[in-house]
Amino acid sequence: MIDSLTIQRNHMYAMEMHLNAAAPLEGCGLLGGRNGTVELVLPVKNAAASPTRFTMEPKAQLRAMNQIEGEGLELLAIFHSHPRGSSTPSPTDIEAATYPVVNIIWSKVGRRWQARGFWIESGQVTEIPLILRQV
Repeated sequence: MIDSLTIQRNHMYAMEMHLNAAAPLEGCGLLGGRNGTVELVLPVKNAAASPTRFTMEPKAQLRAMNQIEGEGLELLAIFHSHPRGSSTPSPTDIEAATYPVVNIIWSKVGRRWQARGFWIESGQVTEIPLILRQV
């Protein structure tokens, strides 16, 4: 488990743009980086096409994972949105969490998106601070 995840504001903006484009369906994607610092945001199509679930389109997910590896980075996080839901992991999120990475969940507070990070392992959920950095 990592203690925190550092994300530049432009990476947060890139995720928000993807989530806005996907809404009202859940949006999702992968974050690559090093040493707990995000360097790459890769939106991935939600093959479930659902407002309450996400399943990354397999070929797009594989391309994204190959890109992360090809750039010498590691998979640091998976992000997805809860357009009308809670800012915490759902039972489905907890059950489906198989990668040892931070799970970033985006939810709406009024008209604005907010992001929270979670480490999910063996059914246990621990909140992980997201540290925002200017470029």
